[in-house]
Amino acid sequence: MSQSKREQVVSHLRYIRQELREMHQGVMDDGLLPEAGEVRGVMAQMEALLELLEGKSRKKDSDG
Repeated sequence: MSQSKREQVVSHLRYIRQELREMHQGVMDDGLLPEAGEVRGVMAQMEALLELLEGKSRKKDSDG
C-alpha cells in the first residue's frame, strides 16, 4: 500500500474512532442515543474507507 493511501486510511480510522468514542460517551453519560445524522456520517466515513481499500484490490484483480 502506498504511503499516501496508508495515511488516508489512518486518517479515516482516526476520525471514525473519535466519532464513535463521542457517541459512546453520550450514551454512557446521558443515556442518549446519537442523532441519525451522526450515525450516517460515521457510516459514510466507513464506506469511504472501504472504497479506498477495495480500490487497491480491484486494481490487482484487473491486472491479473
